[in-house]
Amino acid sequence: MRPQIVLFGDSITEQSFRSGGWGAALADTYSRKADIVNRGFGGYNTRWALFLLHHLFPLGSATPPVAATIFFGANDAALLGRTSARQHVPVDEYKENLRRMVQHLKECCSTMLIVLITPPPVDEEGRKEYARALYGEKAMKLPERTNETAGLYAEKCVELARELDLPSINLWSKMQEIDGWQKFLSDGLHLTKDGNAVVYQEVVRVFSETWLPASKMPYDFPHHSEIDPENPGKAFQQQCLGV
Repeated sequence: MRPQIVLFGDSITEQSFRSGGWGAALADTYSRKADIVNRGFGGYNTRWALFLLHHLFPLGSATPPVAATIFFGANDAALLGRTSARQHVPVDEYKENLRRMVQHLKECCSTMLIVLITPPPVDEEGRKEYARALYGEKAMKLPERTNETAGLYAEKCVELARELDLPSINLWSKMQEIDGWQKFLSDGLHLTKDGNAVVYQEVVRVFSETWLPASKMPYDFPHHSEIDPENPGKAFQQQCLGV
């Protein structure tokens, strides 16, 4: 059975299997080597996601994932008193919720590679334009998310990764290193094709720097060039898979 790599997160993960998405690109990179499993839940914050842990990562599983990305915070960082207030989670609770996720995954499998990913930056003007396109004059004048607040959640995510000695991707900082970083966001929050490419490149980098580079992983079954048409079963027997 192929090993599994689970992508756990909110809508930015859920949408990652769309054309040009970072999850789809990972699935292509790890084709025939590992199954990339999308477990993204649009609109979820870390508080709600905790209720999913035992369903998605059951304790005692004989085949737990070999790796998982945890990518939350964009919804937790929604501001109180604004249109997305119901999704708000205080930043300290956000950090502790991430800690509980990591603890559960490590209880599932102590060797699981866990990568924490911060929320992306917020293009506040892009969010306003998106709201105006949806609601016209009824659109709220004040943004429901700010880049400054998203940065506070990113800091807590990276802080926890350091405390737990886990790899992390500071997407909030990484994207803003590029002039015109707003091009990475389609509606001021979700990712464009270019934004997905940044996430993909960073996840591949972290996997390669640890112990999970696709280039070093074996195929699940023999490459076609290894199969002798006169004796095809031999190639499969050599991989101890039987025929």
